[in-house]
Amino acid sequence: MTKVNVKDGNIDIALKKFKTQVARSGVPSEIKKRKFYKKPGIVKREELEKNIKNSRKKNKKSRKEY
Repeated sequence: MTKVNVKDGNIDIALKKFKTQVARSGVPSEIKKRKFYKKPGIVKREELEKNIKNSRKKNKKSRKEY
């Protein structure tokens, strides 16, 4: 559970700190991920496609450096 102390009655700053702490904890991304069920095969396929895309980006960057 995320807790934030309110100093001098300034709720705006406390709310901003609360939002950043919740975002860092990964709650919003976890909610998005669990909103719909994906079959394990589809998850593996998407992960593989993501890894291929990232490796192509890295290769492209390394070729530009020469």
